Amino acid sequence: MGDVSKKASARNVAVERKNLITVCRFSVKTLLEKYTAEPIDDSSEEFINFAAILEHILSHRFKGSGSWFDGQRSYWDFIRLACGKVPNSCISSIESMENISTSRAKGRAWVRVALMEKRLSEYIATALRDSRTTRRFYGEGAIMLREEATVLTGMLIGLGAIDFSFCLKGEALDGKSTAVIDYTPYLKFTQSYDYLSDDEDRRSLDSSTSDDSVPEHPYVPLVTDEESWSTKCRKMEQRFKIVYAQKGYLEELVRLRESQLKNTETENKRLKARLEELQSQSQQEKRELEAIVLELQEQLRSFPSTELLSVEVSLDSDSQRLEGKQNGGAWCTDKDYTPSMMGLCGSLASLPSCKSLASLKSSECLVNISTENSPALSPS
Repeated sequence: MGDVSKKASARNVAVERKNLITVCRFSVKTLLEKYTAEPIDDSSEEFINFAAILEHILSHRFKGSGSWFDGQRSYWDFIRLACGKVPNSCISSIESMENISTSRAKGRAWVRVALMEKRLSEYIATALRDSRTTRRFYGEGAIMLREEATVLTGMLIGLGAIDFSFCLKGEALDGKSTAVIDYTPYLKFTQSYDYLSDDEDRRSLDSSTSDDSVPEHPYVPLVTDEESWSTKCRKMEQRFKIVYAQKGYLEELVRLRESQLKNTETENKRLKARLEELQSQSQQEKRELEAIVLELQEQLRSFPSTELLSVEVSLDSDSQRLEGKQNGGAWCTDKDYTPSMMGLCGSLASLPSCKSLASLKSSECLVNISTENSPALSPS
């Protein structure tokens, strides 16, 4: 059972490699047919699909984070190390961008800058020559470790004939969103007649298609009287390849839709749980606010009215003012001017005040006390 599962897993990996390389070839061809005099930018659906395909190819069988210290890695970490010695490269400028922080976003920025420099094939070819670094970042069966990688570099050379213009800001470089491949444009296509060996077979084919009864599908009729067995085998093989390729695309599309459905269901469950949590939190806050309002109303009922408070304050201020006046009046009316201080109230120009202190005798007094009975010396 273990050998069977390993063989099935290896077969699935081989199918993934073949499908990704084939759809990348179709995408490059679509870009070449789309290009006119105007440069291609992020608004082009053909480029968006190509960028998603290339990201899947560069991320195929990627080992991910190496340790807890390295964090989540992407193909940008491989390109940064493997292409560090490329002359006049854009690696250092992308690494120092302030508005791009995640590894996946830097990888998407590198793809766009390399396309504008017309050096995308050169970067990947240089990275593949560093086999030690490539094996360090990719697992067994990855496209970057197989001969399909060489086919990829040759395929990307044709993009040098296209002018690209990108803005390295905004949602296009969001490292959080995953790249999704749209296989729909490649499920319906017309098979060319390049596999026919001579011009006579091609002319006979054109004449057969000029009749009114044109077959619905573009495939070449399998049986004619004048064809050799080798031509029949080639046609049968070519038709089988086409059907097999379309079968692979449909299977990949089904797997993609199943993955998207599973992610959508998970996100829906998470949003429902979050909604329930917010609703319970809102109810709890509502109950707390109602309790606070009730408590404030009870406190307002326990306080006296504002009119009574103003009357009490005015009465207190009036009583304090009256007490102050009574205290001041008593102090002023009860002041006693004794006769002993009357002599000190004379003018400084009087005779006794003009005498110096040295001329004063001990027998002299500042105030002559008369023999008459003064009111202060009278007996009470």
